[in-house]
Amino acid sequence: MPREPIEIVESTGVTWRFDTEFLLSNWECRWGNGCVGILDVAAPELGQGCCSVGAELLDDDEARLIAALAASLDPDRFQYHGAEAYFDDDHRRTAVVDGACVFLNRPGFAGGHGCALHLASLDDGESPIDGKPSVCWQLPLRVERSGDVAEVRAWRRSDWGPGGDTMAWCCTERPDATAGDAPTAFVGARPVIESLADERDALLGPDLFALLQARLGPTA
Repeated sequence: MPREPIEIVESTGVTWRFDTEFLLSNWECRWGNGCVGILDVAAPELGQGCCSVGAELLDDDEARLIAALAASLDPDRFQYHGAEAYFDDDHRRTAVVDGACVFLNRPGFAGGHGCALHLASLDDGESPIDGKPSVCWQLPLRVERSGDVAEVRAWRRSDWGPGGDTMAWCCTERPDATAGDAPTAFVGARPVIESLADERDALLGPDLFALLQARLGPTA
């Protein structure tokens, strides 16, 4: 039986609605471990995951932060260091170079496969949450706000815009909704609410999470 969403009203008057079905699921990211990506055709060999498109930037402050971080990246750890542009003309999205985000080091790059911003954070002993566009570290969680309601849920195909319907795979879909030969991402050893603890804490903060945890009860 599907789990009912949980609603919590903060003292500020904001109602938080939580997709407990997903938060208590055993989803885990399959990047580098069979992820077929979000192109129209499954392409696990490209190692792009969900980085085939530019990352949408939240606002001017985030754009300035990522621009500053990009300027500080070590060329040995950033395959596209010196690219013509790291962002689109409006600085609202990271640039796409050779079919994927400019910050994605491709498989075989000597400096390491993966997001150059992510790798730089790890090199500095910092959390990647502090050095990546928010949309990148939040995924697969999405906070959708409408007035005084904030819904925390899994990403859906529709969240990707017009290209969502034709993607080879949307990893947050349930196994019975997965098309073709794509693997399932529901193979983790822990529920999302625990395995994505850093992302959870950054999104919710300790006080709101404590209220949610009290409503959820034991998750193991």
